Order: sequence, then C-alpha cells, then structure tokens
Amino acid sequence: MAAQREVSAWRPQIPGIVEVFHARFTEYAYPMHVHQAWTLLIVDDGAVRYDLDRQEHGTPHDTVSLLPPHVPHNGSPATPDGFRKRVLYLDTSLLGADLIGPAVDTPDLRDPLLRRRVGRLHTALARPGEELEAESRLTLLGELLRARLRPRSAPPAPRPDPPLARRLRDLLDERLVPGIALTEAAALLQAHPAHLVRAFSTAFGIAPHQYLNSRRVDRARRLLLAGRPPGEVAAETGFFDQSHLTRHFRRLVGVTPGRYARGAG
Repeated sequence: MAAQREVSAWRPQIPGIVEVFHARFTEYAYPMHVHQAWTLLIVDDGAVRYDLDRQEHGTPHDTVSLLPPHVPHNGSPATPDGFRKRVLYLDTSLLGADLIGPAVDTPDLRDPLLRRRVGRLHTALARPGEELEAESRLTLLGELLRARLRPRSAPPAPRPDPPLARRLRDLLDERLVPGIALTEAAALLQAHPAHLVRAFSTAFGIAPHQYLNSRRVDRARRLLLAGRPPGEVAAETGFFDQSHLTRHFRRLVGVTPGRYARGAG
C-alpha cells in the first residue's frame, strides 16, 4: 500500500478553538513534540499509539483522547493501514491548566457518548452558517470534559517541575523567534550547558531544541491558516529560511507547509 498523507485544516470563528485538523496517514510517525493548546483527538479508521509522560497509550475506536498542553507526546499508526483522525486544538479558556495533571494521568477517555458528541461538533464546524450550533456543542463538551477530569477528592501532589528546567522553558518561550544559543542560556541561568540540557530533558521528556521547534511549528500553523505564504511564515517563526521551516514542519505535522496551506478550509 502506497503511503498516504491527506490533511485538511482551518481555524473556525469559534472562541476556544485554535484549529480543526483532519488527517489520513499511513507509514508516518510523529516525533516527540509539544503544543501550547489542548489536543482533543478521535480516530475514525485504524488506531494510533502514542507516548505521553513516558507512558504508552492508544486510541481504540470508542476512545476520545485529550492530550494536555506543554506535555511532550508522539504518535504512530497502530495498524498496517494507518489511521484517519479528527483533531480539535483547544485553548486554555476552555480547559484550564489545573486539569493538566489529571489529563496526563488519564488521557484516553473510553466513552461512546462523549465520542459521538465530539464527532457532532466536528460536523457542525464543517458547515458554514452553523456557528451557533458549534459554539453550543463546544460549551457543553467543555463542561463534560472538565467534569471528567476534575478530581473528586483531594488534589494530587504537584507534578515535579524543577525550577531550572522551568526557567529554561520560560527563556525559550521569550526567545521563540530569535532563538538562543545554549551557551548564552547557560550563562543567563548560571548553569553548565550539559546540566541545563539534562535538567530540561528529565523534567519535560523532550530536549530544548525539540521544544523550541515544536513551538515554532505551532505558530507557523496559525499563520498559514491565516493565509500567509510559507516564505513569510518561516521568517516570522524563527526558521532560517523556507526549507528550514519545511523540514521541521513536515516532521511534526506530516506534510509540507504548502500542502498544509492548500488543505486549509
């Protein structure tokens, strides 16, 4: 079977939704990466396996997967024929940061009713003129997800987030476009470069350069959906040139920036 990579992406005028992303992939595996938004995923054909917080998970047909922001994950087909998926990227106005811990512990929600509601929201989002229905469905879905994730007893102990790793992450966020050399970061944070990389990788499960490129690609997706040409997007997201953007974009999204933009609705 020939490898297939089909994508459709758009940003609807619905508060709380950063992006709608539909894709059909065979023989493609996402490397470890992060998003600044929540990833709400359903799989229509095939199955996906992924690692989140160093634990392996999967997406059977009746499962809704909710992957929290800032936490690295990957993804690959769990069946020979690949997978077809529908994804909503949701900002933290819908789901707060207090739910990240519970989502890491239980990212796969096996609930046929919840899955049908997510599917109906996708259907409404694909129909021009049905914004009120989509917003209504999103509101109720957010309420349901919060109820599923909110602890019913005492809150769990805070997840480890060493100060040095957190400070480097903040620095990478501040220097997203211009970037920063490891030696400069080490000088600013008063740490040995090797120790800095080890601390970040141990805390977040991803290397500093992988985190930076994930953030840049996320920003590139938003600009491409707004109609900006890839050459301009590369310059505005910190990539050296369009080929540099294309290399990392294809690794993390599965298609080139141009093909992604052509699939934008």
